[in-house]
Amino acid sequence: MKKYQDLLNWFSDKNSVLVSLSGGVDSALVAYTAFEKIGKNAIAVTADYKTLAQDELDSAKKITREIGIRHIIISYDELQNENFVRNDKNRCFYCRDELSDKLLSTSKQLGCDVIVDGTHVDDLGDYRPGIDALHKNGIKSPLLETNFTKQDIRKQANVIGLTVYDRPSNSCLASRIPWGQRVTAEKLARVEMGEIMVKQSIDVKQVRVRDLNGIAKIEVEVDKIPLLRDNQKIQEISEKLQMLGFSSVEVDYDGYISGKINH
Repeated sequence: MKKYQDLLNWFSDKNSVLVSLSGGVDSALVAYTAFEKIGKNAIAVTADYKTLAQDELDSAKKITREIGIRHIIISYDELQNENFVRNDKNRCFYCRDELSDKLLSTSKQLGCDVIVDGTHVDDLGDYRPGIDALHKNGIKSPLLETNFTKQDIRKQANVIGLTVYDRPSNSCLASRIPWGQRVTAEKLARVEMGEIMVKQSIDVKQVRVRDLNGIAKIEVEVDKIPLLRDNQKIQEISEKLQMLGFSSVEVDYDGYISGKINH
């Protein structure tokens, strides 16, 4: 793929690179390519900021083991940031602005020339203040600069053998809470456990349990919605989610759409 050659070439004049690595396929491809081009001078950093699902952190660790790239995990608590927990429509900006500070500090300590992330062409089609924050702070997006779409990324990741090539897209747990409703540790915990329970109960990969003032609203991929029409299964899931502290449970029969909660 010519785009992949362009991506490799993007790293040609870089002496050392810090890759902001989530648990997803986008930043995994960036990390793989950086390591392929500049070896040990490429370092992956994952931020465990308390709104990252444990599943994502585990995936990031697995990715770095597959690639062989050095992996650093930095920990801090976003719930200490009032701008973030207030949860207005700029929440993602405050999140990524704080992340940028942590990445810049880590990059300075390690002596890296540039920080890169997994932002790509398709990310620009939605309201993404977080991307603005990253770019404002000088973080580069090689996938964007080499015109990679999500489909391109998955295809290339499959070709090079990354096991996350088909991993469903995810976002921080706070994205399950509508703007204007404060983000709390309790809400994040019940959302994370709720999504795990739904995945264990029915055969789905993409799940969102939205926390609407204590009401759990379940979204799954459109082709998996029939699984949620089983009354016995819904009753079982509802009982489990209510044990986590949700007041009641609803199913969104229109299916999962990224960012739907605030559309």
